[in-house]
Amino acid sequence: MVISPDSASSVVPSDQLVLRAAVSAFLGRYRGQTRVHTESGHASSSAGATTTTLRLGCGAGGHRAVRALVARRRRYQPSTVSLRLSVVVGFIRICVIDAILEHSPAHYVRRPMVPTESPTLGLGHLQFEALITTARKSSNPNDFALVALLGLLGLRIFEACGSNIADLGEEHGHRVLRVRDKGGKVVLVPLPPAVARAIDRAVDERTAGPILRNTHGRRMDRHAATRRLKHLAQTAGIRMPRMHPRMLRHTFVTTMLDAGVSLRDVQIAARQADPRTTMRYDRARKNLDRHPNYILAEYMASGT
Repeated sequence: MVISPDSASSVVPSDQLVLRAAVSAFLGRYRGQTRVHTESGHASSSAGATTTTLRLGCGAGGHRAVRALVARRRRYQPSTVSLRLSVVVGFIRICVIDAILEHSPAHYVRRPMVPTESPTLGLGHLQFEALITTARKSSNPNDFALVALLGLLGLRIFEACGSNIADLGEEHGHRVLRVRDKGGKVVLVPLPPAVARAIDRAVDERTAGPILRNTHGRRMDRHAATRRLKHLAQTAGIRMPRMHPRMLRHTFVTTMLDAGVSLRDVQIAARQADPRTTMRYDRARKNLDRHPNYILAEYMASGT
C-alpha cells in the first residue's frame, strides 16, 4: 500500500491499520495479472484520495476528495481517467460493504465521457505486412516470434513474454500454446503454420526456458519488447508517434474485423469478456457497404 507523505502525516496509526486492511480486502477479490494491474492503479491514483476519504468520512469532504482525483487526472486520456476512477470507486464500495464508510462519497461524481471509438487502432494492413516482413528478415529470431505472438495471436505483452517452451504442445492434431491470461485461467491458443515456424526459429534446439529472449539470452520483458518493436518499425519505414506492444494487439483485432471475421469470433479470439471492447476497434462499422440490412434483404430475396 502506498500512502502519500502529506496524507500519511495526518492519519493516526489506527486509521492506517484500517486502511491497510481495507486495501487487502479489496485486492483479495482479484487474481493473477488483474490483481497486479489493480494494485498498481490503486497505488498510483487513489492512495491520497482514499486516505482522505476515510479520514473525512462520507460527508462533503470525501466527495471533494474523489472529485479532486478526477480533476488532477484531466491531463490524461478519458479512458485512463475512467479506469483509475473505477479502481477508486471499487475500493470505496468495499469500504461500504465492510462498514468502514456509511455510504460511498463517489456516487455522484461524474466520470469523463469515453469515446466509443478507440483512439489507438493499431497498424494498417500495409504497415502490418511491412512489419512482419522486416521481422522475418531480421537476424534476431526473437523479432519474428515477438511480432507473431502479439500481432498474429493477439497475446498481451505479459502473456507473450511469460510463455515458456514447456507451454508448447499438440491438441487434436493442432499445435497449441498454453497461455495464462489476466485472471490466471489457462487457455489453448492454436498456432498457425507461420507462427509455429517463427516460434521454432526462436526456440532453436532449446528444450526449456522462455520462448522470447533478449539480447543477453534472458527472458524478454515488456521494456525490451518495446525497444525491439520501435527498431523494427523504424527499419520498416513505419512512422508512428508511439510504437508499443499493445498496438499489435489492437492490430490483431482490427485486421480480423477488416478481413470480415464476425465480431463474436474476434471477441473469442481476443479473449475479451465484453463485445463492446471489441467494437471499439471496428474501423469499418459505419461502412454502409456491409450494413446488415443488405444481408437480410439478400436472404429474404425470394419473398421480396
